[in-house]
Amino acid sequence: MNVAIILSGGTGTRVGGDLPKQYIPVAEKPIIAYCLETLEKHDKITGIWIVAQDCFYDLIRDYCGEKLMGFSKPGENRQCSIYNALKDLSSFLQAEDGVLIHDAARPLLSNGLVSACLSALERYDGVLPTLPMKDTIYYSEDGIQISSLMQRESLFAGQAPEAFRYGKYFATNEALWPDQIMQINGSTEPAILAGMEIGMISGEERNFKITTKTDLERFRLIIKEDLQ
Repeated sequence: MNVAIILSGGTGTRVGGDLPKQYIPVAEKPIIAYCLETLEKHDKITGIWIVAQDCFYDLIRDYCGEKLMGFSKPGENRQCSIYNALKDLSSFLQAEDGVLIHDAARPLLSNGLVSACLSALERYDGVLPTLPMKDTIYYSEDGIQISSLMQRESLFAGQAPEAFRYGKYFATNEALWPDQIMQINGSTEPAILAGMEIGMISGEERNFKITTKTDLERFRLIIKEDLQ
């Protein structure tokens, strides 16, 4: 069994406007609907669980099909939201089941990337899509002066969705609750801290996260071109 956890509790203040970015309509449907459509159609995704404010539940239901399993409340940060979903799923999942964690603000999720994550999860405790660094990377201790050059060949940018074996991943998050979890910045970080084996797969440039107004306009242009 593989359940997709969609994180949709953010406020998206850098995009502006009254709606959180994941609910902004693009081509007559909210941004969250795009990744939901991909996951609904994927034959290896058994169910979908969504972290969101309850005032958006009805809107989300309009774009979900039979795979919608339920909702969790957002936490104080992203990892707390993930923990809430993992805890609420405890009565549905077994230790070896898979959880696929994705951001509602990454609407261009592809069927192929979902398949690649789940395929790699058969060999690892967790899977992270990554992109190689294109620019030269520098390290600065004070943010003012360059301290050293970093080898970009060894550095990668992480993406979502990230996939994990439910039992091990839930245990790592429980071990960090309630204080240490507030220091976590990425979904894979707890797994690495716990010594879980995390495999890397190739991410996709198209699978970007909408964070700024520029990102939103880029997404609108892509959808416009796709619809032509």
